[in-house]
Parts: sequence; structure tokens; C-alpha cells
Amino acid sequence: MLNLTGKVILVTGGSRGIGAATARTLAGAGAQVIVHYGRNAAEAQALVTELGHDRAVALGADLSRPGAAAPLFREAAAWQGRLDVLVNNAGVAPSVTVDDPLDAWTATWAQTLQVNLVALADLCREAIVAFRAQGGGTIINVASRAAFRGDNPNAMHYAASKGGVIALTRSIARGYAKDNILAYAVAPGWVRTDMAEGYLREHAQEIAREIPLGDVVPPEEVANTVAFLASGLARHMTGATLDLNGASYVR
Repeated sequence: MLNLTGKVILVTGGSRGIGAATARTLAGAGAQVIVHYGRNAAEAQALVTELGHDRAVALGADLSRPGAAAPLFREAAAWQGRLDVLVNNAGVAPSVTVDDPLDAWTATWAQTLQVNLVALADLCREAIVAFRAQGGGTIINVASRAAFRGDNPNAMHYAASKGGVIALTRSIARGYAKDNILAYAVAPGWVRTDMAEGYLREHAQEIAREIPLGDVVPPEEVANTVAFLASGLARHMTGATLDLNGASYVR
């Protein structure tokens, strides 16, 4: 089992789905975890109680609000006096198409890019500055299969935001490896979460046909991948993206 004892890790969007599974896995491996939430305060607090208040703390921040990311990072770092790993998992995926009114199109693109890319970039900026001062650290960004193969017409904005996440991750890896700052991305396809359950149930046969492995990704597999990257066991993998999609898209 991976040993993350002594590592302090911020997980954004940590109250449910991939984020909650990741927080559980990291804490189970010995890390101390900051569980960020946007609106789900009760779920975040329940998760902290489950993990133990010596092992985890919940912090709220609305990442759809410009400027909210930097204070979140600083408050998270203040809990134990430092952060060793940043896991950028928070994201949104509202639906909009070219046939919707222009104001809806514009607002949806702005919201998606703000949460999925701009706030993530702001957190990466804070992490780079902090990690450079302390001699290193790790950034793990949750992207998507959509970053590489594109997405449906109602989710072009989502795919574009995740493509930006990949480019940012690679740029950080190239630019700051000399400072012992590692940057990775994980790119899941469909993941079995509460948020996706309705769609997955409605389109179960279609999705199963699309995935050679026959089922969507359990959130625990994403969490295990994040924990491996956080461990420092594959430093020379910095800049890489790890795919989790059951071979539905192979690069």
C-alpha cells in the first residue's frame, strides 16, 4: 500500500464523487487532507468526521467567483503550515448548444472556463509560488477524455476547458521541474458518481457498447491513480496524462 504519511494535500471538489473517493484514499494512505467544497458543506463535514478531525478539515470556497482560489489555497496551507500536494478536481459541466440564446451560451462558457480552468490556474499559481519556496511539491489536475477526443455538441465548452487543463499541466511540468515541482493530469472518461448516475442509467447500453472494458470508471480507480502520483514514486512521469476510460479512447 502507498504510504503518504506526512503529506498535506488539498483536494478541490472533495465533498462528493471523485473528490470524496480521493480524499478517503489519500487519508487512508496516511495523508492529512483538506476537503474543499463549493456548496456541499454538510457532505464535506460528514466526510471530515468519517476521516477524523486529526486527519482532515473542510474548507469552503465558491470557485465560480473570480479571485476565490488564492484565499482557498492560503487558508488550506495555513492548517498545517504547508501543502505538499494540490489535487485540482473541482469542475462543472453545464449543458449549452449553439442553438441556445447567445446570453445563455456566453454565460455557460464563462462559468465553465472560470471553474474548470481559471480557478484551477489560480490554484496552480499559488502552488508554484509556495512549492518553489519550500523546495518542491506536486500538482495533480483532473482533466477528461474530452480534452483529447472532444465532446458532444452540448459540451464543447467543457472539452475546451479540459484541453486547457492539459496544456497548463504540461507547461508547469516543463517550466518548474528544475524547482522540484511535479505536475500530472488524469483524464477519466465516464465515472460512476452520483452526479452522472442519471445519465449513465439512461444511456447504459450505449455507454457499455462504447467501452471495451464494459463499464464506466469507478471513482476509486481515479483516487488510486491520484494517490500513486502523489506518492512521488514516478517523478520522471511529470508532465504526463494518465487515461482512465476502459479503452474507449486510446491515444
